[in-house]
Amino acid sequence: MFPEIKKILYATDLGDNMRPVFRFALSLAEKYGAKISMLHVAEPLSPQVRWALETYMSEAEALKAEHEGLQKVRDKMRARLTEFCQQELGKGPEDSHLIAEVSVISGRAAETITKKADDWDADLIVVGTHTDPSLGARLLGSTARKVTQLSRRPVLVVPVYSK
Repeated sequence: MFPEIKKILYATDLGDNMRPVFRFALSLAEKYGAKISMLHVAEPLSPQVRWALETYMSEAEALKAEHEGLQKVRDKMRARLTEFCQQELGKGPEDSHLIAEVSVISGRAAETITKKADDWDADLIVVGTHTDPSLGARLLGSTARKVTQLSRRPVLVVPVYSK
């Protein structure tokens, strides 16, 4: 019996080069009748940055500033998704049967991606890796490498070449 792909977790860093990775996720979702859950993981504030914020702001103001920063990333992600879906599918993500949700979560990238894949019961994780053709060998990015090591679910790594 072949495995079913009904839920795809597409993890993105929102980089300009991530279109080929999203195209791959869209193609698989279309082929298998799957839904895509998009995820961007924002690294948590370092202790030094948190200390600096709390030095000049109350704890409540610092938490509010962090929350507003995550909301800006969510808004940016939705705007990029909308633009991409318009260009690739001829419709917005809200009209696409392929996009189930868009999430921005604070945490360590690889650990958060694999935990969310388990929480969401994803059948496949799709990630991109940045490669530099001048290196002569394809090197797996650190997040993609960690996801493949930590995940109990299949991971598709799509190479993304920087120009």
